Amino acid sequence: MQEKTTMEDTISAIATAPGEGGIGIIRISGQHAVSIAHKIFRPFSAKSMEEYAPRSAVYGQVLDEQGRIIDEAICIVMNAPNSYTCEDVVEIQCHGGSVVMREILSLTYRHGARAAEPGEFTKRAFLNGRLDLSQAQAVMDVINAKTQASLAMAMSHLSGGFSDKIKGFRHDILEIIAHLEASIDFPEDDIEGMDFEDTRERVKLLQDKIQKMVDGSHTGIILRDGLKTAIIGKPNAGKSSIMNLLLGQERAIVTDVPGTTRDSIEEYVNIGGIPLRLIDTAGIRDTDDIVEKIGVEKAYSYANDAELVLAVFDSNEPLNHEDEEIIQLLDKCPGNVIVIMNKMDLSADVNDDIISGKLKNCPNARIRGIVPMSAKSGEGQELLEQLLSDIVYGGNTKIMESQALCDARQGEILRQAASLLGDTLNTIDMGMSEDFIVIDLRASWEKLGEITGETIEDDIVDQIFSNFCIGK
Repeated sequence: MQEKTTMEDTISAIATAPGEGGIGIIRISGQHAVSIAHKIFRPFSAKSMEEYAPRSAVYGQVLDEQGRIIDEAICIVMNAPNSYTCEDVVEIQCHGGSVVMREILSLTYRHGARAAEPGEFTKRAFLNGRLDLSQAQAVMDVINAKTQASLAMAMSHLSGGFSDKIKGFRHDILEIIAHLEASIDFPEDDIEGMDFEDTRERVKLLQDKIQKMVDGSHTGIILRDGLKTAIIGKPNAGKSSIMNLLLGQERAIVTDVPGTTRDSIEEYVNIGGIPLRLIDTAGIRDTDDIVEKIGVEKAYSYANDAELVLAVFDSNEPLNHEDEEIIQLLDKCPGNVIVIMNKMDLSADVNDDIISGKLKNCPNARIRGIVPMSAKSGEGQELLEQLLSDIVYGGNTKIMESQALCDARQGEILRQAASLLGDTLNTIDMGMSEDFIVIDLRASWEKLGEITGETIEDDIVDQIFSNFCIGK
C-alpha cells in the first residue's frame, strides 16, 4: 500500500552533478509535474506552457510565488507515457549555480512535489515497464564507466542485450515445462517427442550456456569496478615510477632516497581498455621509522587483499633479503601476480633466471608472467598490457558485452540457476515423474527472473536503487 502511495507522488530533484556549471537541470516526474511547471515557469512568447507542443524547448523565466524572477531557463514537457519514467516529466534547464538550482528545487517542493529518493526516477521507469531490472542497473554503469570497454558493456545491458539472453533462457525453460505439463495433463494423447533423454539434453545444453556466463563473470565485474592492483617492492625498485608510467603523469613522488613513499596512493588508470585501481605502496623493508613502518604494514595488507599484484624488482641488483621477503609474500597472495623486472634501460642483463628459480619455491603464487621493463623508457609496457588482457578476458578478448555480468548479484543468481538445472538432471536420472522435473525447472525459471526483475521481492528492488545517485 505504501508503494502505491509513493508512486502517486510527484517527485523532483537536481539531475546534474553537484557543484557549479554552465547548465543545471531540475527534473520533475509524476501526475502533477506539468501543473507545477505551469505555476513556476512563464514562457517569453506565450502565457503558459500549454500553448506549446510536448517535447518543445521553451525559453522563459522561473518565478517564485511573489512573481520575482529566480532565473531565465528552458523548460521541456514530456507527457506520459513518452518519457523516461513513463509519467509526465518536466525538465527545467537553468544556470548551473548551486544557489539558483536549490531555489528552483525548493520552489517545486512548495508547489506539491517531494524530494526524489536515490534512483527513484529510474526505479519508476522499471516499475512502469520501460526498463527491466538489468537495464535499470546499467544506467548507473553507463554513468560510472571508466573505459570504452566498460561503457560498451553497460550500453549493451542498457539496450537489452543481456536481458535478451536471460529472457531467452527463461523462454527455453518454459518450453520444456509446457511440453512436460502437456504430457501430464493429456497422457492419452501421447505427446509427440516426449522423450526423457531429449529433455535431459535440452536441460544440459541450457545449463552449459548459463555456466559459461558464470565462468566469465569476473570479466564484467572487473570492467565495471576496476581490477584492484597493488604495486609492491623494496625501496627504490621503481614502484612509483611504474605507477607514474601507467598513469601517464607524475602522480607519485620519485627520489633516490629510500622510504620516500610512506603511505599508499590510489588512482584509476585505463590500461588497454581495462580499468585498474592502482595502489602504490610503501617500500617493503625493515625500518625503525614509525610512520614508514605503518606504511610497510599497509603494503602487506594491500598485497593480501588485491586481485592483482605487480611485484617490482630492480633488474640491476642481486636479490637481497628484502627481495626474498617479497617473494615469500607472493606465495601467500590470493590474487594474480605479474613480476616486473624494472630499470632495463640501465642494463641489458636481466636476473629473471634468479627470480624464476626463487619463484619455483613458491608453489602457491599465481605468477602470470615476468615482464622486463623500463619505467623510464616505457619498454615492456605492451607485454604488461597483454598479460593484463589475458587475466581479465581469459584469452578471449572478443567476449560479447551482452554476456558480461555487471555485478556479483547477477553472477550468484546465474550460479544458482545452473545449480537448479543440475538438480533437474539428477531428478531425470533418478527416473522420477514429470511433476518433479517441472518443479525443478520452474525453480530455475523463477531464479533467472530475479535478474530482469520479473520475480524479485520489493525489498531487494529498493536496495538496488538505493545505490543510485539523486536525480537519476
